[in-house]
Amino acid sequence: MASVVIISGSPSASTRSGILVAHAEAELRRAGHTVDTITVRDLPTVALLSEDVEHPAIREAIDLVSNADGVVVASPVYRAAYSGLVKSLLDLLPEGTLADIAVLPLANGGTQGHVVAIDFALLPLLRALGAADVLPGHFVLDRMIAAPEEGGVVRPLAAHALNETLGEFARLIAAVRTPIALTG
Repeated sequence: MASVVIISGSPSASTRSGILVAHAEAELRRAGHTVDTITVRDLPTVALLSEDVEHPAIREAIDLVSNADGVVVASPVYRAAYSGLVKSLLDLLPEGTLADIAVLPLANGGTQGHVVAIDFALLPLLRALGAADVLPGHFVLDRMIAAPEEGGVVRPLAAHALNETLGEFARLIAAVRTPIALTG
């Protein structure tokens, strides 16, 4: 199938955003895709913040994104903005990196009002990186993700909606990978 990279801005694997990323990762693998997750918090901080694109870990992350068929950009929303971790990595991608890659913005937050972070903050950044094949994005309320002490899963209704979006993402990847030939 396709090669997918998830860029995770989760501050911890046990946070709701970490649980959301784990769910997306598992579903994409179950659909037969190869999935690599870049957990930005695990990248070397000094290299990331000093924009050292020659550092081996940073170079590997950039290369993974550049060579992917699809990229999921996953972030918790704080104060109506996506994670600074996500921004730090995306800022290192060369202009046009996302031009021929299917992209899915994925976010979670405490209130429905946080959904605007996708439309007014994350999507413009992705478009600036050349993303033309971008789904509108998917937002999950924090209360729809059970905390680790409650099982650490995406609750069934939210999981169903997310899985539908991941299916749309898979179809977008296929469409981007096999463009229709123009005859004339």
